[in-house]
Amino acid sequence: MSLSASERARYQRHLALAEIGVAGQEKLKSARVLVVGAGGLGSPAALYLAAAGCGTLGLLDCDRVELSNLQRQVLFDTGVIAQSKAEAGRERLASLNPEIRVVAHALELKAANVRAVFGNYDLVIDGTDRLSTRYLINDACVLLGLPLVSAAIHRFEGQVMTYVPGRGPCYRCVFPHAADGMVANCAQAGVLGVLPGVLGALQATEAIKLITGTGEPLAGRLLTYDALEMRFDEFRVARRPDCAVCGDNPTITEPRDPPPPRAAVALGVRRLSASELEELLRASGGTTTLVDVREPYEYEAGHLEGSVHIPLGELPERIGEIAPDSAPVFICRSGGRSLAACEFALRAGIASPANLDGGLQGWARDVDPELTVA
Repeated sequence: MSLSASERARYQRHLALAEIGVAGQEKLKSARVLVVGAGGLGSPAALYLAAAGCGTLGLLDCDRVELSNLQRQVLFDTGVIAQSKAEAGRERLASLNPEIRVVAHALELKAANVRAVFGNYDLVIDGTDRLSTRYLINDACVLLGLPLVSAAIHRFEGQVMTYVPGRGPCYRCVFPHAADGMVANCAQAGVLGVLPGVLGALQATEAIKLITGTGEPLAGRLLTYDALEMRFDEFRVARRPDCAVCGDNPTITEPRDPPPPRAAVALGVRRLSASELEELLRASGGTTTLVDVREPYEYEAGHLEGSVHIPLGELPERIGEIAPDSAPVFICRSGGRSLAACEFALRAGIASPANLDGGLQGWARDVDPELTVA
Protein backbone atom coordinates (compact mmCIF):
# COMPACT_ATOMS: atom_id res chain seq x y z
CA MET A 1 0.00 0.00 0.00
CA SER A 2 1.47 3.32 -1.06
CA LEU A 3 1.19 6.39 1.18
CA SER A 4 -0.89 9.41 0.23
CA ALA A 5 0.43 12.95 0.53
CA SER A 6 -1.54 13.50 3.75
CA GLU A 7 -0.20 10.26 5.19
CA ARG A 8 3.36 11.27 4.38
CA ALA A 9 2.77 14.51 6.25
CA ARG A 10 1.12 12.78 9.21
CA TYR A 11 3.83 10.12 9.61
CA GLN A 12 6.89 12.16 8.67
CA ARG A 13 8.59 11.48 12.02
CA HIS A 14 8.30 7.75 11.31
CA LEU A 15 9.55 8.23 7.76
CA ALA A 16 12.62 9.95 9.15
CA LEU A 17 13.55 6.78 11.04
CA ALA A 18 15.73 4.56 8.90
CA GLU A 19 14.44 1.54 10.81
CA ILE A 20 10.86 2.31 9.71
CA GLY A 21 10.86 4.66 6.72
CA VAL A 22 8.37 4.42 3.88
CA ALA A 23 8.51 0.61 3.71
CA GLY A 24 7.77 0.24 7.42
CA GLN A 25 4.96 2.78 7.33
CA GLU A 26 3.38 0.97 4.41
CA LYS A 27 3.51 -2.24 6.46
CA LEU A 28 1.72 -0.41 9.26
CA LYS A 29 -0.90 0.80 6.79
CA SER A 30 -1.62 -2.75 5.65
CA ALA A 31 -1.55 -4.22 9.19
CA ARG A 32 -4.67 -5.58 10.90
CA VAL A 33 -4.43 -5.48 14.71
CA LEU A 34 -7.07 -6.49 17.25
CA VAL A 35 -7.04 -4.97 20.73
CA VAL A 36 -9.02 -7.17 23.12
CA GLY A 37 -10.18 -5.13 26.09
CA ALA A 38 -10.69 -1.37 25.83
CA GLY A 39 -9.64 -0.75 29.41
CA GLY A 40 -6.53 0.57 31.11
CA LEU A 41 -4.16 -1.41 28.88
CA GLY A 42 -6.16 -1.34 25.67
CA SER A 43 -6.71 2.42 25.81
CA PRO A 44 -3.09 3.56 25.40
CA ALA A 45 -2.25 0.64 23.12
CA ALA A 46 -5.12 1.50 20.77
CA LEU A 47 -4.41 5.24 20.84
CA TYR A 48 -0.76 4.79 19.93
CA LEU A 49 -1.48 2.22 17.22
CA ALA A 50 -4.11 4.51 15.70
CA ALA A 51 -1.72 7.44 15.81
CA ALA A 52 1.02 5.28 14.27
CA GLY A 53 -1.14 4.50 11.25
CA CYS A 54 -2.19 0.91 11.84
CA GLY A 55 -4.44 0.46 8.81
CA THR A 56 -7.15 -1.71 10.39
CA LEU A 57 -7.61 -1.55 14.14
CA GLY A 58 -10.19 -3.72 15.91
CA LEU A 59 -11.46 -2.91 19.39
CA LEU A 60 -13.24 -5.71 21.28
CA ASP A 61 -15.07 -5.09 24.55
CA CYS A 62 -18.57 -5.93 25.79
CA ASP A 63 -18.68 -3.43 28.67
CA ARG A 64 -19.86 0.15 28.96
CA VAL A 65 -17.91 3.18 30.16
CA GLU A 66 -18.18 3.88 33.89
CA LEU A 67 -17.05 6.90 35.85
CA SER A 68 -14.54 4.81 37.80
CA ASN A 69 -12.88 3.83 34.49
CA LEU A 70 -11.74 7.36 33.70
CA GLN A 71 -8.90 7.35 36.24
CA ARG A 72 -6.90 5.15 33.87
CA GLN A 73 -8.86 4.43 30.66
CA VAL A 74 -7.68 7.44 28.66
CA LEU A 75 -9.55 6.40 25.53
CA PHE A 76 -12.75 7.82 27.07
CA ASP A 77 -14.03 11.04 28.63
CA THR A 78 -16.93 12.02 30.85
CA GLY A 79 -19.20 12.62 27.88
CA VAL A 80 -19.35 8.92 26.91
CA ILE A 81 -20.23 7.43 30.31
CA ALA A 82 -22.73 4.55 29.92
CA GLN A 83 -21.88 4.16 26.22
CA SER A 84 -20.43 0.98 24.70
CA LYS A 85 -16.66 0.95 25.13
CA ALA A 86 -16.15 -0.58 21.71
CA GLU A 87 -18.32 2.01 19.95
CA ALA A 88 -17.09 5.00 21.95
CA GLY A 89 -13.51 3.84 21.43
CA ARG A 90 -14.10 3.47 17.70
CA GLU A 91 -15.31 7.07 17.44
CA ARG A 92 -12.36 8.39 19.44
CA LEU A 93 -9.78 6.49 17.38
CA ALA A 94 -11.41 7.46 14.07
CA SER A 95 -11.31 11.09 15.21
CA LEU A 96 -7.65 10.78 16.15
CA ASN A 97 -6.74 9.34 12.75
CA PRO A 98 -9.36 9.36 9.96
CA GLU A 99 -6.80 7.69 7.65
CA ILE A 100 -7.34 4.30 9.33
CA ARG A 101 -10.25 1.86 9.58
CA VAL A 102 -11.51 1.12 13.09
CA VAL A 103 -13.80 -1.84 13.74
CA ALA A 104 -15.88 -2.07 16.93
CA HIS A 105 -16.60 -5.55 18.31
CA ALA A 106 -19.12 -4.97 21.11
CA LEU A 107 -19.26 -8.58 22.22
CA GLU A 108 -18.02 -11.01 24.86
CA LEU A 109 -15.18 -13.16 23.60
CA LYS A 110 -16.06 -16.85 23.73
CA ALA A 111 -14.71 -20.08 22.30
CA ALA A 112 -17.64 -20.08 19.88
CA ASN A 113 -16.69 -16.75 18.27
CA VAL A 114 -12.96 -16.37 18.84
CA ARG A 115 -11.89 -18.01 15.56
CA ALA A 116 -14.29 -15.90 13.48
CA VAL A 117 -13.11 -12.66 15.10
CA PHE A 118 -9.39 -13.41 15.22
CA GLY A 119 -9.41 -14.69 11.64
CA ASN A 120 -9.74 -11.09 10.41
CA TYR A 121 -6.51 -9.92 12.05
CA ASP A 122 -2.76 -10.44 11.81
CA LEU A 123 -1.80 -9.64 15.41
CA VAL A 124 -3.60 -9.55 18.77
CA ILE A 125 -3.05 -7.36 21.82
CA ASP A 126 -4.46 -8.73 25.08
CA GLY A 127 -5.59 -6.00 27.46
CA THR A 128 -8.07 -8.08 29.48
CA ASP A 129 -8.17 -8.59 33.24
CA ARG A 130 -9.70 -12.08 33.50
CA LEU A 131 -7.36 -15.06 33.57
CA SER A 132 -9.79 -17.33 31.74
CA THR A 133 -10.03 -14.82 28.88
CA ARG A 134 -6.24 -14.52 28.70
CA TYR A 135 -5.97 -18.29 28.28
CA LEU A 136 -8.68 -18.27 25.60
CA ILE A 137 -6.88 -15.50 23.70
CA ASN A 138 -3.53 -17.28 24.04
CA ASP A 139 -4.90 -20.62 22.87
CA ALA A 140 -6.64 -19.07 19.87
CA CYS A 141 -3.48 -17.22 18.83
CA VAL A 142 -1.36 -20.37 19.10
CA LEU A 143 -3.89 -22.43 17.13
CA LEU A 144 -4.27 -19.73 14.45
CA GLY A 145 -0.57 -18.87 14.29
CA LEU A 146 -1.07 -15.23 15.32
CA PRO A 147 1.48 -13.12 17.24
CA LEU A 148 0.19 -12.03 20.65
CA VAL A 149 1.32 -9.21 22.94
CA SER A 150 -0.01 -9.88 26.44
CA ALA A 151 0.19 -7.63 29.51
CA ALA A 152 -1.20 -7.67 33.03
CA ILE A 153 -1.30 -5.15 35.87
CA HIS A 154 -1.85 -5.31 39.63
CA ARG A 155 -1.79 -2.33 41.98
CA PHE A 156 1.68 -0.81 41.27
CA GLU A 157 3.17 -3.60 39.17
CA GLY A 158 2.83 -4.94 35.66
CA GLN A 159 4.26 -7.41 33.18
CA VAL A 160 4.36 -7.85 29.43
CA MET A 161 5.44 -10.64 27.10
CA THR A 162 5.13 -11.42 23.40
CA TYR A 163 4.27 -14.69 21.73
CA VAL A 164 5.69 -15.13 18.25
CA PRO A 165 4.66 -18.40 16.55
CA GLY A 166 7.64 -20.72 16.30
CA ARG A 167 9.95 -18.41 18.23
CA GLY A 168 9.27 -18.97 21.91
CA PRO A 169 6.87 -19.82 24.72
CA CYS A 170 3.20 -18.91 24.89
CA TYR A 171 1.32 -17.55 27.90
CA ARG A 172 0.46 -21.07 29.09
CA CYS A 173 4.14 -22.01 29.08
CA VAL A 174 4.85 -19.28 31.61
CA PHE A 175 1.61 -19.58 33.60
CA PRO A 176 0.33 -23.16 33.11
CA HIS A 177 -2.55 -23.10 35.59
CA ALA A 178 -4.61 -20.43 37.29
CA ALA A 179 -8.27 -19.89 38.11
CA ASP A 180 -10.41 -16.79 37.79
CA GLY A 181 -10.65 -14.98 41.10
CA MET A 182 -7.27 -16.07 42.48
CA VAL A 183 -5.88 -12.67 41.46
CA ALA A 184 -7.95 -9.63 42.40
CA ASN A 185 -8.82 -7.32 39.50
CA CYS A 186 -8.43 -3.54 39.43
CA ALA A 187 -11.86 -2.92 40.96
CA GLN A 188 -10.97 -5.16 43.89
CA ALA A 189 -7.29 -4.44 44.52
CA GLY A 190 -6.99 -0.93 43.09
CA VAL A 191 -4.45 0.22 40.52
CA LEU A 192 -2.23 3.26 40.02
CA GLY A 193 -3.88 5.13 37.15
CA VAL A 194 -0.72 5.64 35.09
CA LEU A 195 0.47 2.04 35.46
CA PRO A 196 -1.56 0.59 32.55
CA GLY A 197 -0.41 3.55 30.47
CA VAL A 198 3.17 2.33 30.76
CA LEU A 199 2.32 -1.29 29.99
CA GLY A 200 -0.14 -0.43 27.21
CA ALA A 201 2.46 1.76 25.53
CA LEU A 202 4.90 -1.15 25.71
CA GLN A 203 2.31 -3.38 24.05
CA ALA A 204 1.90 -0.87 21.21
CA THR A 205 5.68 -0.71 20.88
CA GLU A 206 5.92 -4.48 20.56
CA ALA A 207 3.15 -4.50 17.96
CA ILE A 208 4.85 -1.82 15.85
CA LYS A 209 8.14 -3.70 16.03
CA LEU A 210 6.51 -6.95 14.93
CA ILE A 211 4.67 -5.26 12.06
CA THR A 212 7.69 -3.37 10.73
CA GLY A 213 10.27 -6.07 11.48
CA THR A 214 12.30 -3.68 13.62
CA GLY A 215 14.22 -4.64 16.74
CA GLU A 216 13.84 -7.68 18.97
CA PRO A 217 10.41 -8.60 20.40
CA LEU A 218 9.87 -9.89 23.92
CA ALA A 219 9.72 -13.48 22.69
CA GLY A 220 11.05 -15.74 25.43
CA ARG A 221 11.31 -12.79 27.81
CA LEU A 222 8.94 -11.61 30.52
CA LEU A 223 9.39 -7.91 31.27
CA THR A 224 8.17 -6.73 34.67
CA TYR A 225 7.70 -3.18 35.91
CA ASP A 226 7.53 -1.93 39.49
CA ALA A 227 6.20 1.64 39.56
CA LEU A 228 6.97 2.19 43.26
CA GLU A 229 10.63 1.28 42.78
CA MET A 230 10.68 2.63 39.18
CA ARG A 231 12.42 -0.55 38.09
CA PHE A 232 12.19 -2.87 35.11
CA ASP A 233 13.33 -6.48 35.36
CA GLU A 234 13.55 -9.16 32.69
CA PHE A 235 13.16 -12.89 33.09
CA ARG A 236 14.10 -15.42 30.44
CA VAL A 237 11.33 -17.98 29.88
CA ALA A 238 11.39 -21.08 27.71
CA ARG A 239 8.79 -23.02 25.79
CA ARG A 240 7.51 -25.99 27.77
CA PRO A 241 7.49 -29.27 25.81
CA ASP A 242 4.51 -30.33 27.96
CA CYS A 243 2.53 -27.13 27.34
CA ALA A 244 -1.13 -27.98 26.83
CA VAL A 245 -1.47 -25.87 23.69
CA CYS A 246 1.96 -25.29 22.09
CA GLY A 247 3.81 -28.34 23.47
CA ASP A 248 5.00 -31.44 21.66
CA ASN A 249 1.75 -33.31 22.37
CA PRO A 250 -0.91 -30.63 22.90
CA THR A 251 -4.16 -31.54 24.62
CA ILE A 252 -5.86 -28.28 23.63
CA THR A 253 -6.61 -28.40 19.92
CA GLU A 254 -9.64 -26.09 19.89
CA PRO A 255 -10.40 -22.91 21.85
CA ARG A 256 -12.50 -23.69 24.89
CA ASP A 257 -14.35 -21.78 27.55
CA PRO A 258 -13.51 -22.33 31.24
CA PRO A 259 -15.89 -24.49 33.29
CA PRO A 260 -18.72 -22.53 34.95
CA PRO A 261 -17.69 -21.18 38.37
CA ARG A 262 -20.59 -22.99 40.03
CA ALA A 263 -18.99 -26.31 39.09
CA ALA A 264 -17.27 -26.02 42.46
CA VAL A 265 -20.59 -26.64 44.17
CA ALA A 266 -20.66 -30.18 42.80
CA LEU A 267 -17.24 -30.76 44.32
CA GLY A 268 -18.41 -30.12 47.88
CA VAL A 269 -18.74 -26.38 48.28
CA ARG A 270 -21.74 -25.39 50.38
CA ARG A 271 -23.77 -22.34 49.34
CA LEU A 272 -25.17 -19.99 51.95
CA SER A 273 -27.41 -16.99 51.46
CA ALA A 274 -26.99 -14.04 53.80
CA SER A 275 -30.03 -15.09 55.83
CA GLU A 276 -28.78 -18.69 56.03
CA LEU A 277 -25.40 -17.50 57.30
CA GLU A 278 -27.13 -15.29 59.87
CA GLU A 279 -29.04 -18.33 61.14
CA LEU A 280 -25.88 -20.46 61.18
CA LEU A 281 -24.03 -17.86 63.25
CA ARG A 282 -26.92 -17.63 65.69
CA ALA A 283 -27.13 -21.43 66.06
CA SER A 284 -23.36 -21.86 66.52
CA GLY A 285 -23.08 -19.07 69.05
CA GLY A 286 -20.61 -17.26 66.84
CA THR A 287 -18.12 -20.14 66.63
CA THR A 288 -18.38 -20.55 62.85
CA THR A 289 -15.08 -19.84 61.13
CA LEU A 290 -15.48 -16.84 58.81
CA VAL A 291 -12.67 -16.06 56.37
CA ASP A 292 -12.79 -12.71 54.58
CA VAL A 293 -10.66 -12.86 51.42
CA ARG A 294 -10.98 -9.23 50.32
CA GLU A 295 -8.14 -6.72 50.06
CA PRO A 296 -7.05 -4.83 53.22
CA TYR A 297 -8.77 -1.55 52.30
CA GLU A 298 -12.04 -3.41 51.75
CA TYR A 299 -11.77 -5.25 55.07
CA GLU A 300 -10.96 -2.04 56.96
CA ALA A 301 -14.01 -0.31 55.51
CA GLY A 302 -16.34 -2.89 57.03
CA HIS A 303 -16.46 -6.60 57.87
CA LEU A 304 -18.35 -9.20 59.86
CA GLU A 305 -17.43 -9.40 63.52
CA GLY A 306 -15.11 -12.28 64.31
CA SER A 307 -14.03 -12.87 60.71
CA VAL A 308 -10.43 -13.80 59.92
CA HIS A 309 -8.81 -11.65 57.24
CA ILE A 310 -6.76 -13.57 54.64
CA PRO A 311 -6.60 -11.76 51.28
CA LEU A 312 -7.16 -14.16 48.40
CA GLY A 313 -3.66 -13.67 47.02
CA GLU A 314 -2.20 -14.75 50.38
CA LEU A 315 -4.40 -17.81 50.77
CA PRO A 316 -1.93 -20.35 49.30
CA GLU A 317 0.69 -19.34 51.88
CA ARG A 318 -1.74 -18.99 54.81
CA ILE A 319 -4.10 -21.91 54.24
CA GLY A 320 -2.53 -23.61 57.28
CA GLU A 321 -4.21 -21.00 59.49
CA ILE A 322 -7.58 -22.64 58.74
CA ALA A 323 -8.34 -25.89 60.59
CA PRO A 324 -9.07 -28.69 58.08
CA ASP A 325 -12.29 -29.68 59.92
CA SER A 326 -13.56 -26.17 60.67
CA ALA A 327 -16.04 -26.02 57.73
CA PRO A 328 -15.13 -22.36 57.08
CA VAL A 329 -17.36 -19.84 55.37
CA PHE A 330 -15.47 -17.71 52.83
CA ILE A 331 -16.59 -14.14 52.28
CA CYS A 332 -15.85 -11.40 49.74
CA ARG A 333 -17.66 -8.43 48.25
CA SER A 334 -19.99 -10.19 45.83
CA GLY A 335 -19.18 -13.93 46.04
CA GLY A 336 -16.72 -14.45 43.18
CA ARG A 337 -13.41 -14.36 45.02
CA SER A 338 -14.83 -16.33 47.93
CA LEU A 339 -15.92 -19.08 45.53
CA ALA A 340 -12.38 -19.26 44.17
CA ALA A 341 -11.17 -19.50 47.77
CA CYS A 342 -13.56 -22.40 48.38
CA GLU A 343 -12.20 -24.23 45.35
CA PHE A 344 -8.63 -23.75 46.59
CA ALA A 345 -9.57 -24.82 50.12
CA LEU A 346 -11.07 -28.05 48.77
CA ARG A 347 -7.89 -28.86 46.90
CA ALA A 348 -5.91 -28.10 50.07
CA GLY A 349 -7.91 -30.63 52.11
CA ILE A 350 -10.29 -28.27 53.92
CA ALA A 351 -13.56 -30.14 54.49
CA SER A 352 -16.94 -28.67 53.58
CA PRO A 353 -16.06 -25.04 52.85
CA ALA A 354 -18.99 -22.69 52.28
CA ASN A 355 -19.42 -19.66 50.04
CA LEU A 356 -21.49 -16.64 51.03
CA ASP A 357 -23.52 -16.19 47.85
CA GLY A 358 -23.84 -12.53 46.98
CA GLY A 359 -21.02 -11.68 49.37
CA LEU A 360 -21.19 -8.81 51.81
CA GLN A 361 -23.28 -6.87 49.33
CA GLY A 362 -26.00 -9.46 49.88
CA TRP A 363 -25.44 -9.31 53.65
CA ALA A 364 -25.81 -5.53 53.65
CA ARG A 365 -28.96 -5.78 51.54
CA ASP A 366 -30.70 -8.60 53.44
CA VAL A 367 -29.30 -8.56 56.98
CA ASP A 368 -27.40 -5.42 58.00
CA PRO A 369 -27.95 -2.28 55.87
CA GLU A 370 -25.54 -0.35 58.09
CA LEU A 371 -22.54 -2.47 57.05
CA THR A 372 -20.13 -0.53 54.86
CA VAL A 373 -19.04 -2.54 51.82
CA ALA A 374 -16.12 -1.05 49.88
